[in-house]
Amino acid sequence: MTSKNKTQETDASVEKFLNSISDEKKREDSKKIVEIMTKMSGYDPKMWGSIIGFGKYHYKYESGREGDFMLVGFSPRKQNLTLYIMPGFDKYEEYMKKLGKYSIGRSCLYIKNLEDIDVEILKKLIKDSVDHMKKTNEVID
Repeated sequence: MTSKNKTQETDASVEKFLNSISDEKKREDSKKIVEIMTKMSGYDPKMWGSIIGFGKYHYKYESGREGDFMLVGFSPRKQNLTLYIMPGFDKYEEYMKKLGKYSIGRSCLYIKNLEDIDVEILKKLIKDSVDHMKKTNEVID
């Protein structure tokens, strides 16, 4: 049972999206995060609605539902810079202790700005999460 996610990859311009961010600090941090995610994931950024995604994998749940989604992603939301770390954070306890000032949801890492966190730890978190997703899922290139 393949069903479409609400969030789909589009042909929209990542650069145009980033340049539309009105807050200069958030725009600059966002550009840096996209640069980091591009390097650490090994994939070019693509728009997935209002999320910038990197790479793509196919998932299939026990319920039979299946679809495609990004390996890792990012969006400059009103309140926070939101990074989508698909495996969640349980297996990254050591990184989370050293990361800095943040909050998390199930697979979301919320930060106010890059100065609040250790960027080198963030790079490791992104790289390891993408590597984990590649090992545990069918990656679509």
